[in-house]
Amino acid sequence: MLKKGRKGYIYLLPALIILGIFVFYPIINTVIFSFDETKAPGFVFGLESYKFLFQDKRFLQSIINTCVYAAIVPVLSVGISLLLANSLVNIKSEKIRGIFQSIYFLPYVTSLVAIGIVWSWLFNSEYGIINYFLGVIGVNPINWLNDPKYAMVALIIFAVWKSLAFNTLILTTGIASINPQYYQAAKIDQATSGTIFRKITIKLVSPMIVYTYIISLIAAFKVYTEVYVLFGGRTLDGAVSTVVRYIIDRFYGDQDFPLAFAAAVVLLLIILTVTFVQRTIARNKVHY
Repeated sequence: MLKKGRKGYIYLLPALIILGIFVFYPIINTVIFSFDETKAPGFVFGLESYKFLFQDKRFLQSIINTCVYAAIVPVLSVGISLLLANSLVNIKSEKIRGIFQSIYFLPYVTSLVAIGIVWSWLFNSEYGIINYFLGVIGVNPINWLNDPKYAMVALIIFAVWKSLAFNTLILTTGIASINPQYYQAAKIDQATSGTIFRKITIKLVSPMIVYTYIISLIAAFKVYTEVYVLFGGRTLDGAVSTVVRYIIDRFYGDQDFPLAFAAAVVLLLIILTVTFVQRTIARNKVHY
């Protein structure tokens, strides 16, 4: 037994070394240097960086924006993906199903920068397609990318669309793996399609739903690229400023390294806390 255990550790050793160098070591260093109070050479321990953070309106606004984004995007993304996945699985023709799966998966393998350029055109206030269709139903043109009131809405729409590909793929695989006998038994009992979806599909694919939701939630708290490709270097008076954007601005722009490290530690704690709470709540509702 001891030799078998040693073999297991030997197999794990390369992965542990890589994780130690590129994950755990940077995290430990970030935590340590977040307590440095001086920009001069040498280390001076203190809590001034953390005190300043929670008095900084830019940082507080970034936290609010990130939390709003994280509260909306994963829910919409996973919900819509679940409906799309269920529809794809119910397509009888394998050829047509494969075509639709390829279409839904394209955003995942396409450059986010290229997608952002396309969406910038779609959101254009003068000749964008979105405003064109809004005009058809009598809605005045909206300045999506320049008006702070609508900027977050535009970002959420873009982020939800972008995340559908991966979530739909995972959930489609999960639904396709459900034993068809459950559906056959439900149809014999004359259960409606809505009841079958709620009582069988959702319950049996719940581990996949939780997985995609937690992955989407963590990604939402780390959002930056989506903001950059849509708005460039603009924050629109803080309307689309996120915690990661704040960290990058402090690190590269202001070169206030202790403050950037402190903000990164706060973000890490928020992600760990929210993930732990979500997993605890979902533990009793997930059916394996």
